[in-house]
Amino acid sequence: MKRRDFDKALAATALGAIAPFQVARAQAKKLRVGMLLPLSGYEGFIGQSCKKGSDLAPGVIKELTGVDIELMNADTESNVQTARSRAERLIDEGANVLVGAFDSGATAAIAQVAEQRGVPFVVNIAAAPQITEQGYKFVFRNFPTAVELLRNGLSLIGDLFQATHETPRTAVYMHVNDTFGQSMTNGIKAMLPKLTQLPFKIVDEVAYDPATKDLSVEVAKAKASNAEFVLLVCRLNDAILLRREIVKQRWNIMGIVSPGSPGMYEEQFYRSLGKLSDYCISNVPWYNPKAELTKTVDRAFNKLFPKDKLMYNALNVGYTFEALLVAADAFKRAGSTAAQPLTAAIRSTNITNRMMLGGPIKFDAKGQCEGNLSACVENLHEQPMVVLPQAAAEAQPVFPWPAYKKA
Repeated sequence: MKRRDFDKALAATALGAIAPFQVARAQAKKLRVGMLLPLSGYEGFIGQSCKKGSDLAPGVIKELTGVDIELMNADTESNVQTARSRAERLIDEGANVLVGAFDSGATAAIAQVAEQRGVPFVVNIAAAPQITEQGYKFVFRNFPTAVELLRNGLSLIGDLFQATHETPRTAVYMHVNDTFGQSMTNGIKAMLPKLTQLPFKIVDEVAYDPATKDLSVEVAKAKASNAEFVLLVCRLNDAILLRREIVKQRWNIMGIVSPGSPGMYEEQFYRSLGKLSDYCISNVPWYNPKAELTKTVDRAFNKLFPKDKLMYNALNVGYTFEALLVAADAFKRAGSTAAQPLTAAIRSTNITNRMMLGGPIKFDAKGQCEGNLSACVENLHEQPMVVLPQAAAEAQPVFPWPAYKKA
């Protein structure tokens, strides 16, 4: 055999050996999902709450769609660089699609990796607008942007004041200084002056590190503003610190209202604060308690976590479950785990049977799902309850705090 013929034969043999593996991977019967969440670090409690949604998802989705999901879990450790490296490792280990990662900074880093490697990425929770403003082709988000969160959240503040017949004139704006906090701050500064129906003005702004262990100085500064209530953009641990410090410094305010951030409706918030958790208000995306899919997920949740309740994990479980549902639905329609057909299938998603409030899950040209709605969720009797809009209300809103005394 001549050298040229030998080289051709060798190349053909190699291709013949590789091709079956490529076909097997593209036509796999199981979807391998790289699940990225902050399971440790300062966002660990929220990440673990999200993981409950991913833990129950494979069973529910198999029952609904017939799709088998293999989860490949990775801990971002509440660190942006760790999120990036874990995403790269999951792709190297064979993940067909990535899902995550709650934190906007970590999610933005993962989005860059997904785009560079050509692997679809479905965002479960993260609100920073730039995630879907970079022209990415492989990134999809079924969660409101910070602008949408604020628009819905601020509108609900106006509804809250109207429903309780209260008109506070001043607020102190306190917020985390991470990627999410900065996005929300930019939105508030741009949007609030245009909302003439809101009667209050921000008299001071206090920013802080979400990983802080002490908020005494920040609360003292906020208290000195003499504002009537706190407009808060927070995470979980800092929200607990803040509430305790308000009591410690005997700060007499009408209440705490978040226009759209996590923390105050989380299970650990109630466990840590007990009755002090009551009357804090979060205007956030929430599940529809009347939806059939919510009832299905609730049954699965109770079976898997009998000592817990879905209501304490509503947003985290709901959006994490729906992100995995998006991936499974696309896989079923594409009939392949290959990146291009799977990505094309995600782009043509149209899921009407969902558990979260809002319209169908559809993605625009940027990969953003629009039409997600928020509810005014108030902590009453140490549990989150919808108080607005009225059509979905489980209780009447309470504002100001019962302990509030006018000067």
